[in-house]
Amino acid sequence: MKKQANRPYRSVWNNALWSFRAMLKNAPKSFWLMCAVVPLAVFLAWAEIKLPALVVSEVSSGQTFAHAALGLSLLLGATFAAMALRNFCTTMLSVHLTQYRYQAMLELNRKSMRCFYQTFEKKATRDLQTRASHATEMWDGGQPLWDMPQNTLDLVQNALCYLLFGAVISFVSPLLTLFMTLAPLVNWFCLRAYNRYEYRTRPLRADVDKKRDYVTGSAGDFAAAKDIRLYGMADWLRHLYGDLFGQTIAWQKRLSLRRFCVHLADLGIILLRDGAAYALLISMALRGEISPGEFVLYFAAISNFATYVGNVVSAWSQMHTASLKVCDYREFLDLPDGDGSGAAHAEDFLDHAPEITFDHVSFRYEDAEKNTLDDVSFTLCAGERLALVGMNGAGKTTLVKLLCGLYRPTSGEIRIDGVPVNQFLRQDYYRLFSPVFQDIQTAFFSLAETVAGCFGPEVDRARAEDCLRRAGLGEKLDSLPQGMDTKLDPQVHPQGIRLSGGEAQKVMMARALYKDAPVLVLDEPTSALDPIAENEIYLRYRDMTQGKTSLFISHRLASTRFCHRILFLQDGKIVEEGTHSQLMEKGGVYAKLYEIQSCWYRDDYKGGESA
Repeated sequence: MKKQANRPYRSVWNNALWSFRAMLKNAPKSFWLMCAVVPLAVFLAWAEIKLPALVVSEVSSGQTFAHAALGLSLLLGATFAAMALRNFCTTMLSVHLTQYRYQAMLELNRKSMRCFYQTFEKKATRDLQTRASHATEMWDGGQPLWDMPQNTLDLVQNALCYLLFGAVISFVSPLLTLFMTLAPLVNWFCLRAYNRYEYRTRPLRADVDKKRDYVTGSAGDFAAAKDIRLYGMADWLRHLYGDLFGQTIAWQKRLSLRRFCVHLADLGIILLRDGAAYALLISMALRGEISPGEFVLYFAAISNFATYVGNVVSAWSQMHTASLKVCDYREFLDLPDGDGSGAAHAEDFLDHAPEITFDHVSFRYEDAEKNTLDDVSFTLCAGERLALVGMNGAGKTTLVKLLCGLYRPTSGEIRIDGVPVNQFLRQDYYRLFSPVFQDIQTAFFSLAETVAGCFGPEVDRARAEDCLRRAGLGEKLDSLPQGMDTKLDPQVHPQGIRLSGGEAQKVMMARALYKDAPVLVLDEPTSALDPIAENEIYLRYRDMTQGKTSLFISHRLASTRFCHRILFLQDGKIVEEGTHSQLMEKGGVYAKLYEIQSCWYRDDYKGGESA
């Protein structure tokens, strides 16, 4: 059943309890320090009104100086000790809360990296992740994840002060306590309406923020610098940013206007509430119904009582605001992982080239009108080199993602040596594959670390170097002063290098070789290479796939001669199957497409030149 869009994922109190449990687990000292502040703050609030009342009472009652000094000294000493202890707890709390925040960010990053790819690929999931990350970020000196327990204890603290001061005021008039309690309810309803509006509109605001951040990042991205200059995109990007920034300001104006109305209602309630309370107290003093010391005590109690009633409402409002962001954080962490049963173990398949079977597999993307893959069946034999070819949009990459466990079939079954894929835990299943995808991702690590996927002593340097040379980067390594220790990103490391597209693709192939999984998947591995480099990779392909089951995807049909068998995919279906020679003899779509492409490899091809 689909969750209602306007209803928070969890209630405020549920999020409060969750926050306390998370704090006790990840930063227990923070929890106890935070709790210790509450009784100290209540005592200091009581001492604040008791001290002036005690002074007036001692003076007006004609007590001796020694008697007055003793009472005041005891109260001042207790106040000083409580204040010092509270400040100590607050200082230490800020230190330990950093650990709590770090653990929360770590948990979010862990979920982002382990979230099921098919789920994470959806826009709704990535938008949720963006909102969840806001719960771990600092905003105006606060952070929603630690604001939640802090605001909850603030509510408890102010509620205790409300009870304490309400008991004092009840000696003046029980009805006055009731009146001063009920008056702020008007403000509470206003705050509640504002919070609901803020929550209801958050997806729209988040979408604008995400687009604005994307434009900002693109404008500052060095990879886009050439296009921005040569195609005159600067004015367009500025205009686009200005439009999105205008939408952000418009949303801020709407929220600010509603906040102003809430504050205006609060001001009206304060004038009505405090005016009536002070009028009653002054009339009682003029009639001689209370002593000067009691007048000072009750006057301060009423003033502070009004503050604590407002603080209760404010703390609740802040709890609600923080809770909405905690909802996003928890909802993202609670996304189902879609793991298998765990009955099968990758360890049993790592020492040999497995057989892979697609049994009537279909796949349809969410909200798509038709299947991207439709009833696909084939068997990739153990140790076989299989080429998967076809035009753009035929479903080749989707098939690879299904094979690698990044997607789940809409229908049908995929088996490894007869074992259904859904019996593997995903993280275990990933160990079976060494893929090289068309999209290349490198970071600021060294060449050795990038190939090994680990750091320091965990890197097998001899193995990493061997894989880099097998992938065709031997000359590049020899030309680098720091060799495999060369960092890759010059924007992060002054001595770093920037790899060409072909070099980066070879690094990714070296990484696949280093992993040495029993199944090698190459998705357009030569797309960024020139014909000479491409031919070198083809010559190495047989060695790279020795003892492995391999799937090779390419638009360039000339590469298929290195494979045992070819599948031609068209509109999500396998329309032709066989060796290169068999398909050429058949004269079907594969042969026609090969003839079109083969002209690029002929010596007599003149391109656009006239003969």
